[in-house]
Amino acid sequence: MKILLLRFSSIGDIVLTTPVARCLKKQLGAEVHFLTKRAFAPMLLANPHIDRVFSFEKEVTEVLSDLKSERYDWLVDLHHNLRSLHVKLALGRPARSFDKLNVEKWLMVYFKTDRLPDLHIVTRYMATVAHLGVHYDGDGLDYFIPPDEEVQVSDFSDMLTEGNYIAFVLGATHATKRLPVEKAAEICRHLDQPIVLLGGRTEQAAAQAIVGLNVVNLCGQLSLHQSASFVRQAGKVLTHDTGLMHIAAAFRKKIVSVWGNTIPKFGMYPFYPTGMQRNTSIEVKGLPCRPCSKIGFDRCPKGHFKCMNDISPAEVVEALKK
Repeated sequence: MKILLLRFSSIGDIVLTTPVARCLKKQLGAEVHFLTKRAFAPMLLANPHIDRVFSFEKEVTEVLSDLKSERYDWLVDLHHNLRSLHVKLALGRPARSFDKLNVEKWLMVYFKTDRLPDLHIVTRYMATVAHLGVHYDGDGLDYFIPPDEEVQVSDFSDMLTEGNYIAFVLGATHATKRLPVEKAAEICRHLDQPIVLLGGRTEQAAAQAIVGLNVVNLCGQLSLHQSASFVRQAGKVLTHDTGLMHIAAAFRKKIVSVWGNTIPKFGMYPFYPTGMQRNTSIEVKGLPCRPCSKIGFDRCPKGHFKCMNDISPAEVVEALKK
């Protein structure tokens, strides 16, 4: 059986699809292919449960002829948007799509009416292959780092050894998912362990404002796989709602996750193997404006940013020290 998985973006969303690929491979012995955007293809190439990765730069039409020649038995749509519909119509093969819960999320964002089921998105992803007799195996998420992308943490600072530091993931796609810099700095000042700041180029300015004898700033200096390697070797991970949070869960790390305008109830909190729970969520509950979006904004629509400004640094520090 040959199956094509469709998930075009982003880092965390793709990591959350990995149980589907693993269970298809292990339970059916299927040949599993994956279609995604070119920027995200490298994170799948080392996955032993995925036989081939197709990617496109801008439009799915770039790869449709190659996909048609594969004659898939099933298309499993884990993105469920107009682009994935285009692929399904063009290939004309049997397909299943996951339930995005758009109506339920819309009700929660705009009317604060909670009709969201108590289901993680991984459970909804797995439902797309249930008709094939495939079930979730309880083994959590996967993330595979190519050997040449693994890092020796002591090469970056004499104070770092495996397991002795906190990886602080500063980044998140939208500003309303990120702690204000002054709060991030205050948290770091009250931690005794070495702290490694992780993020992209957009986090470099914020990272430079977080100074301390115990802080190693690596924002903008690492590839995704190298950042994942730092997460894998960390003692604990402090993170916003972002891709490295899910990579940390794939490595079964102890996580303190800080939530701003989004909420764990959307079903994308850290996902661990069955029977394991190593995440502590920090959020300001009871705000009448929260969640203000299912994704995020460049700035607080209300102007007060209470979902992050009211986060207690002391609460975060206490959770990390437990």
